[in-house]
Amino acid sequence: MKMSHRSLPDKTIERLSQYRRNLLICLSQGKHHIFSHEIALIHHITPVQVRRDLMLIGYSGTLRKGYDVKELIDLIGLILDTEEGLKVAIVGIGNLGRSLIGYFSGKRSKLNIVAGFDNNPDKIGKIYAGVHCYSSERMQEIIVEEEISIAIITVPADNAAIVAERLVMAGIKGILNFSPKPLNVPPHVYLEEIDMITSLEKVAYYVKKQL
Repeated sequence: MKMSHRSLPDKTIERLSQYRRNLLICLSQGKHHIFSHEIALIHHITPVQVRRDLMLIGYSGTLRKGYDVKELIDLIGLILDTEEGLKVAIVGIGNLGRSLIGYFSGKRSKLNIVAGFDNNPDKIGKIYAGVHCYSSERMQEIIVEEEISIAIITVPADNAAIVAERLVMAGIKGILNFSPKPLNVPPHVYLEEIDMITSLEKVAYYVKKQL
């Protein structure tokens, strides 16, 4: 029996996204079936973890061929994506913001960055990888007009809290925060915080152990 996507553990959702990304590469290379130990090797996890994740979404392979790559990609898409797609805005069109726009362009048909916001007059009105940069003063107007439901915050730490507050007031339902300042949002808004300093220090810790 399939679990609702709402009841899947956060880590399983993350791994499903990673599985799909690499399964798409496998498919493009002409691979049509794959075993759990092959998926595990790509992601540096155990085959047991792979099988557990796929059991949670109600998918099983065969002993002889393993998993059907295209079927698995499609099933993960049904779980992670919405039929009509979701629109994304990015607030803060600095180096990181522009890099994210460029990197994400064309990566997912069901997730589209459709607007950028900044308070720098030199950036307002410009197009970055097909994304129009608007004045931050128009944030609520554009979010409502474009029916944007997800926002990415890449502003300096001092501005992050007020930006998050304005996004919530505009109706944003999910926030990906790249600023180094932890945010507080209402329970109905899903918040994911990317702490690059902590991640780098984690890597440094494990490197230190090998010195």
